[in-house]
Amino acid sequence: MSDVTLYTKPGCPFCVMAMALLKTKGATWTEIVASHDPAKKQEMIQRSGGRMTFPQIFIGDTHVGGSDELHALDRKGELDAMLTA
Repeated sequence: MSDVTLYTKPGCPFCVMAMALLKTKGATWTEIVASHDPAKKQEMIQRSGGRMTFPQIFIGDTHVGGSDELHALDRKGELDAMLTA
């Protein structure tokens, strides 16, 4: 199973939806609460190519995007392959 990293913000409904989808896939992830940590937020912005919204999701070294993009990958049938690569 690929390493999954989520940069999150407490109380973020999109973060919750992304983690719920990953849970249904049996994935485990590392959650980095970046909203109140300037260094972690800067790391997220750099890794994501300038995106500042939450969550920002990475599968391995691949930037997936946010919750909407994660769900879109699942609808296209591409998420499972990424998670098991």
